[in-house]
Amino acid sequence: MERIPNSTEALKQAFRRHASGVCVITLNNADGSPVGFTATSVTSLGSDPALATFNVARGASSWPALKTAEHVSIQMLNESSLQLAQRMSQDHTKRFLDNDWFAHETTGVPVFNAVNAVLIGRIIERHEVAANAVIVVEIIEGLLAEELPSLLYHQRGYVLPGDRL
Repeated sequence: MERIPNSTEALKQAFRRHASGVCVITLNNADGSPVGFTATSVTSLGSDPALATFNVARGASSWPALKTAEHVSIQMLNESSLQLAQRMSQDHTKRFLDNDWFAHETTGVPVFNAVNAVLIGRIIERHEVAANAVIVVEIIEGLLAEELPSLLYHQRGYVLPGDRL
């Protein structure tokens, strides 16, 4: 094995080798307009109560809305969601121009149509760590669509899962 003494480089290199599921996080800012971004840091924290977490850079365009939002939507992407993943990771002013989403009936958070599953949640904790934040969400509702192969992020690119062993 190759030793990498620089901790930042070691972290980057190791996680590039670790495939992650791709999600889109959506919410509304204080004036009610939609906000969202692509995330690969989503994970289940526990099932009783149903909790999930995700990470975000505090310099991200979505951070001001996340600091005060009450609800978020965590959307698991699939093979048909590649363009959505790319759009949600680029210019934040163009993320909701297409007519491929709707407002959740009770929370108002944006929900995209072409996803495997959606978790609607209430933000219960925000932990600021260095230049980032960990967001803890209590899940209040789930929406399931037709299951398609998940979209993954690996080696700085989007991929689909290979054959199962």
